[in-house]
Amino acid sequence: MALGIVEQVGRTDVGRQRSANEDSLVLQPPFFAVADGMGGARAGEVASAIAAEAFEGATPAGEAAEAQLARILREANRRIYDLAVTDESHRGMGTTLTAAKVHDGEVSLGHVGDSRAYRMRDGELEQITRDHSLVAELERSGQITPEAAEHHPQRSIITRALGPEPDVEVDTYTLSAREGDLFLLCSDGLTSMISDDEVAAILRTSATLDEAADALIKAANQSGGKDNITVVLFRLGELEQGAPAEPTTVAGPPATDDETIAGQLSVDDVQAAAPPTTSARIEPMPPDPAAPAQPARKTRRRRGGLVLRGLLGLALVAAALAGLYALSRQVYFVGTNDGGLVTVYRGVPYELPFGIDLYEEEYASGMPARAIPAGRRERVLDHEWRSRDDAVDLVRALERGQLEGTGTASN
Repeated sequence: MALGIVEQVGRTDVGRQRSANEDSLVLQPPFFAVADGMGGARAGEVASAIAAEAFEGATPAGEAAEAQLARILREANRRIYDLAVTDESHRGMGTTLTAAKVHDGEVSLGHVGDSRAYRMRDGELEQITRDHSLVAELERSGQITPEAAEHHPQRSIITRALGPEPDVEVDTYTLSAREGDLFLLCSDGLTSMISDDEVAAILRTSATLDEAADALIKAANQSGGKDNITVVLFRLGELEQGAPAEPTTVAGPPATDDETIAGQLSVDDVQAAAPPTTSARIEPMPPDPAAPAQPARKTRRRRGGLVLRGLLGLALVAAALAGLYALSRQVYFVGTNDGGLVTVYRGVPYELPFGIDLYEEEYASGMPARAIPAGRRERVLDHEWRSRDDAVDLVRALERGQLEGTGTASN
């Protein structure tokens, strides 16, 4: 048995407030990466794409993992810088880049900027990389608190990136891996919209990495979606003897709007990895001429019973749906709308197949969800069923800044 990549997925989304996607990602096992471009749509998109392309042709072996990642990031920096100084339309462009390589029971990381790498082990989420940003430096030096950092007006200013200078310092890390370890690489379009606690809760409750990636993108958009959102997830586990060291996939080229790139083991891969099996054919017994023939009406009765049970099942489903609809007319809950504003909804927070929602917007406040401190936001936006008066009073108290223990953050 060998430790390897058993599940992987990547997602990138333009978000709610941007017209173009400047993020790129790499799914090229054993390499994974996320890049967040800056410098405007044309320049930022080009910078992140160059960073992703730097992994093309990279081979798993040949040099130490940390040294290889540092070399790839420096090469990407050189390419971006050279283009920026020779092409006026790309002047000032740059990108973050956070990359991982899985090898020999370890995961190595190369990092520049404020995109992040996390590891979830035994249900606990840990940030591995350190943000290269002004606010992160102030927080590490003790000049501001974590709470103040979350809403600081200059939190998007980064202090290190690929492209602005001819040389760049690359942070590298190596971690020992265990079966079940889950790694997340993401742009700050995710972490600026939802808290680490919210990220951890989504990863714990998602049945698959596909489901987790979709849920992370959705949560960031529901909290405002102010930036492009990109996530890469990969899980480690024991591979069977003879299985490939990493699952077959394709690298993530420059990201486009609403692009979805997912790499997973195919059915052929699984079948190829499965051990051979043997089977013996069992011939049917010949019919006994002396045995009486079974009457056909028994088959018809069984079929009639199946139809009856099917009709009863449909009736029960219809009754349950009718009950949910009736309930949705009587209760209210507090959540966020597509613009990230705290909103009162009438109904229950469920969606039925075919796009049928059991809720409708009742009252949208002027309070952005991000203005509520992260530690208390979950208590307010818990989708608890309430009366209309209770829900509206809660939101209006938030607007007045009079909710006990929940005030708005000042910039």
